Amino acid sequence: MSDATTDYAQWIGRREVTDDDLGLAPALAAAATLDDTTSHFEKGSALPPLWHWFYFLPRAPQALLDVDGHPRRGGFMPPIPYPRRMFAGARMRFHRPLLIGQAARREALIRDIREKSGRSGSLAFVSVLCSYYQDGVLCLEEEQDIVYREPGPAVAPPQVIDWPAVEEGAWTRIVTPDPKLLFRFSALTFNAHRIHYDRPYAIEQEGYPGLVVHGPLTAVLLMELLRQHQPRTVATFSFRGLAPLFDLAPLRLVGIGKEGRISLAAQAPDGVTAMSASAELAPG
Repeated sequence: MSDATTDYAQWIGRREVTDDDLGLAPALAAAATLDDTTSHFEKGSALPPLWHWFYFLPRAPQALLDVDGHPRRGGFMPPIPYPRRMFAGARMRFHRPLLIGQAARREALIRDIREKSGRSGSLAFVSVLCSYYQDGVLCLEEEQDIVYREPGPAVAPPQVIDWPAVEEGAWTRIVTPDPKLLFRFSALTFNAHRIHYDRPYAIEQEGYPGLVVHGPLTAVLLMELLRQHQPRTVATFSFRGLAPLFDLAPLRLVGIGKEGRISLAAQAPDGVTAMSASAELAPG
């Protein structure tokens, strides 16, 4: 943890390089977790969009994990003291698929750190650019938005109401984010953040009404909805988290496509959009 005098500017420009052989096993485990029983994966197969999150995993020793389960800050990421940490959004550009079974590299760069005060207290925004390469060729660019928040009031449990009608031609899917799904996703991403599997910690220490659905899991589910209904290659994808989702009730995924542009949303049980996303498809 840090104090108010910490100069976070010294972290801007910091770099981290991670290599991975993109083995087959994580892709097969991800397919099982996502109930994908139709895709066939083998060495040389293209990794589906967003599945790069199952690789290049953090490997902090157990002794260096903080009380919340995250690696202690102050290495690559700045030592911002606010306890609530969220992967709040990202913007991606897909140049070519990453191939399973071939060595790849991720180069991460901290581009910016900003602090401000909001209605819920002080916040800090860390912008990280991740570039992914195979055979020296840029395959994927990803700008991540990581947000740190001060402790705030307890979050109320969601109300369950009838979801509003969707636009004609929209794709929908109802997902029940139960503890089994959250645990498997945490395992796939080697994510020890306790809000996703430790209910007493999530409720008593961070003020949530239940286990928190991972932002990246929601984004992956939205991409899977697109992938199930649209065979064309995805050129760009962006998402923004607007509100947390919990394991207390099902959520609804909605997608609609028009002229190569796809709008997507994950709706909480009360019909509020908890995550919005958009994608552009490659020509063809």
